[in-house]
Amino acid sequence: MEGRILWADDEIDLLKPHILFLEEKGYEIDTANNGSDAVEMSKENHYDIIFLDENMPGLSGLETLTKIKELNSSVPIVMITKSEEEHIMEEAIGGQISDYLIKPVNPNQILLSLKKNLTSKDLVSQKTSSDYQQEFRQIGMQLNDRMDANEWAEIYDKLVRWELKLEGSSDGGMKEVFNMQKKEANTQFCKFVDQNYRAWLNGDEDAPLMSHQLLQTNLFEHLGKEPVFLIVIDNLRLDQWKVLQPLINEFFNVDKEELFYSILPTATHYARNALFAGLMPLNISKKHPNLWLNENDEGGKNMHEEELLQANLKRNNKQIKMSYNKVVRLDFAKKLVDRFNELQQNDLNVIVYNFVDMLSHARTEMEVIKELADDEPAYRSLTVSWFNHSPLKELLRKIADSKIKTFITTDHGTIHVDNPVKIQGDRNTNTNLRYKIGRNLNYSEKEVIVSSNPEDIMLPKENMSDKFVFSKENDFFAYPNNYNHYVKYYKDTFQHGGVSLEEMIIPWIELSPK
Repeated sequence: MEGRILWADDEIDLLKPHILFLEEKGYEIDTANNGSDAVEMSKENHYDIIFLDENMPGLSGLETLTKIKELNSSVPIVMITKSEEEHIMEEAIGGQISDYLIKPVNPNQILLSLKKNLTSKDLVSQKTSSDYQQEFRQIGMQLNDRMDANEWAEIYDKLVRWELKLEGSSDGGMKEVFNMQKKEANTQFCKFVDQNYRAWLNGDEDAPLMSHQLLQTNLFEHLGKEPVFLIVIDNLRLDQWKVLQPLINEFFNVDKEELFYSILPTATHYARNALFAGLMPLNISKKHPNLWLNENDEGGKNMHEEELLQANLKRNNKQIKMSYNKVVRLDFAKKLVDRFNELQQNDLNVIVYNFVDMLSHARTEMEVIKELADDEPAYRSLTVSWFNHSPLKELLRKIADSKIKTFITTDHGTIHVDNPVKIQGDRNTNTNLRYKIGRNLNYSEKEVIVSSNPEDIMLPKENMSDKFVFSKENDFFAYPNNYNHYVKYYKDTFQHGGVSLEEMIIPWIELSPK
């Protein structure tokens, strides 16, 4: 049986040909010629969908709709009426109808409505799987070609779009195929980065836009003309932006979505300082030694972002009035919204939101967060839930109401890790799970990406023999001592600092108010 239908219409006898047509298609149909009977029948039976005539004697269609929704708020209801009056349509839509048809209706219109409301999920799933099968071959061929950095960004964007489409699919086999292709893409991408990263930092013509170039290239030209907001959401991946975009589209149009590359390590200490300073970490340490802290120095490593940004603006002859705010607590975020009238007097307002970064770290430390975000879809869902209930959403609404241009970006992404890689180091080795810096590091060459001279990739070093070692794909570093406990604790967490599509290729969004 395709589904059980209740059809209520005071002229139900005239609809016998429609009913026979649907019965031939496999549907079971119960009928009623008034609203009261329809309400009683919906109490006693489970219906997959209900058709209601709007103009019936006694209880009207709209009154019947209200009573049925009180009994079962989730049942799809299709309103059928002779009237095209706007207020009737608005009342019906406000009553949460699933479809709206104008008499006279033909059988194919009814069938289309049934397909849309009862089987659309399966049809969409089948179509998505079929479309991805065709795309799978094309992506596979591209992965075997020599691609430049921009083509890799296009491939990653394509993979993210398919991941989100397949998320709602019931085809588990196709999801497994996709996960294998994404893993293969990450394997090839890590080889690509290992072969080309040094050249990018030395003026290679195929170099992508990177963290330290971002603001000069995409933001500074807008400064001084009108107020501008720059919102940096720490640790925001491309897929997380994609699921937030429909919510932000309530207030803004997306004028431009561009992908750029985070520098290595893909960690806040390096990537965000480089973003604001407009300099690679090695140059920051030389030009602003009082604003840079090395791995083993005491103190917060991102305490001087405002000063670095001010120096960057001055270096680029941008004499503007600026505010810088870092949100790490809910009460401060609320106060920021309350201060909006003050903020809009500035030429540039920079707001750094640390929530997504805190979410990834909390997921490592807290069992309840692990359960709430135990896989990629759940992690995205938690990001959406945070945004919907965060002061950031209210702030964006106020910015849009005031017609102020806004940019959203991030410093790096994060990756779900599940494969431990052994590494050994002395007690001065840093604690990050995706990159290590030190003098006496022991590891397997084939499992990592190594920079024996950090200055080759524009990173400072404390000791002459220091080297940087980066994990790749979905690996994380684990020490041999107490290995099993360490692996159990960190496996299936979200980490950053290494080399992967998710960590390195990140979004820059230009928004204009609606």
